[in-house]
Amino acid sequence: MTVGKKIQQTIASAEGVVANLKTFALDTDNQQAKQMYNQLAQNTETIIQQLKAREQQVMQEEPQYNQQ
Repeated sequence: MTVGKKIQQTIASAEGVVANLKTFALDTDNQQAKQMYNQLAQNTETIIQQLKAREQQVMQEEPQYNQQ
């Protein structure tokens, strides 16, 4: 598996984590927990953006990773 594919899988997994955290926030009435879940989702979204930037770098630097 190429580095590019591994990064793509990591991004997909992280997006799933964000979805779960947002669901947890919606499912609780505890305001402190809701705030925690939303903050964690936001932090994870920041990580996803960083991973996407790295993915673009890898794709530009290593054209063989563009092969499907």
